Amino acid sequence: MRTRSSVMRALSLLRTRVALPAAVLVLVVSGVVSGVVSGVVAGPVTAAHAAGPAPHYLMTAFTNASESNMYVYDSFDATGYHLVRANAYTPPSGLIRDPSVMRHTDGYYYLVHTTGWTGDTIGFARSADTVNWTFLRTVTVGLNGATGSTWAPEWFKDSDGSVHVIYSASATGTAGQFRPYRITATNGALSSWSAPAPLGIPANYIDSFVVKTGSTYHNFLKNETTKYIEHATAPSLTGPWTFTGTGNWAGWGSGLEGPALTRLPDGRWRIYFDNYTGGRYYYADSANLSAFGAKVEMAGLSGTARHFTVLREDVGDTTAVPTGNRSLRSANFPDRYVRHRAGLAYLDPLSAAGALADRQSATFTVTAGLAHSGCYSFRSATQPGYYLRHYNLRLTLQRDDGSAIFKGDATFCGRTGPAGGGTTSFESYNLPGRYLRHYNYELRLDLRASDSVFASDASYTVTSPLA
Repeated sequence: MRTRSSVMRALSLLRTRVALPAAVLVLVVSGVVSGVVSGVVAGPVTAAHAAGPAPHYLMTAFTNASESNMYVYDSFDATGYHLVRANAYTPPSGLIRDPSVMRHTDGYYYLVHTTGWTGDTIGFARSADTVNWTFLRTVTVGLNGATGSTWAPEWFKDSDGSVHVIYSASATGTAGQFRPYRITATNGALSSWSAPAPLGIPANYIDSFVVKTGSTYHNFLKNETTKYIEHATAPSLTGPWTFTGTGNWAGWGSGLEGPALTRLPDGRWRIYFDNYTGGRYYYADSANLSAFGAKVEMAGLSGTARHFTVLREDVGDTTAVPTGNRSLRSANFPDRYVRHRAGLAYLDPLSAAGALADRQSATFTVTAGLAHSGCYSFRSATQPGYYLRHYNLRLTLQRDDGSAIFKGDATFCGRTGPAGGGTTSFESYNLPGRYLRHYNYELRLDLRASDSVFASDASYTVTSPLA
């Protein structure tokens, strides 16, 4: 059995002898050599509709049922949300109100949240897969220790790459005059933070949520006196802030809190907010952040979820993947195909002359994605109802249980293969930035890397079925 190193040595020797550039070597590996080694030539295929990049929306919330357990939801349209995992994270102590989520440059998802009704700390956790979270630390940021209150921390990443947490604090507890403050990460690990600094907003405002368009900062926040969500703008994160929407400026009424925004694919903005006095949840849309439409109640979430944030990530590109019965051949090990055995996915040497059972295990029916129709799922051609899905970042073959998390785990979006030569890569729909990649001939999800080994390991040729 050939090893990775032996193949790489062979390719290196080939390049030395014939002076081929690296790009040509990729073509040799994924094209000519593959036809000779495997004896399988890809026949004509019909490409599925390529919807372009598929938006994925991740939402973290606490609920009416518990202030100490975080729920995780996702959505493909920012309107209908599906529960991914209940009680996904419980901190070692304190509450997990107002959880805010972001994706950092290291590929991890980071959470920041309110730790208590009173106190001077906020909590941090992180996750590789959005369902398994690890406590990181509590950071002291508030005023007057146990006699103060520190609420509603929100991530804000500025256009210069700086990472901030904006939160509301009162020196005199829950009945005090809240105002927004910010801390700024002083290292890439998000373990060191600047001293708190006022944002420049007057007292008695909480729940600041900031976005930036062009050179303008937009702050949506709750007026604690009137209970309306108001809108302020500034040329800098530290102000000066000008209130451009006050009172019932948007027509949504009072008794609202926890505004959070996300950008829709068509360029519009969507704001979510918690009608805590009525126990309902709503959203409204805007083309310019100045004028919003009427509020729309969120079916399925209203009355359950509380004060959440939504993170949008786009998955895949316009690459269309051939549908129907297909096999996936490795770009850098062209005699090896993706197959399942003992419930796990491997990259094994196979050919058209091999045992039928082996060839069948490397044959999948490529269908529209279970979680998003613009992406793809891989169903076993011989085991009805069984799909390739990631589980603890390992690729497995499991029966579809109908759950939202299964559908997300079993959906992959096509991208142009970084190895070139007409190859395709498969990005996880619900873990954007992680790709189907073989390592020691085992299939798993790995964060995208810029090296040539990753490029080859994460690239495949979609061929005619082996069986």
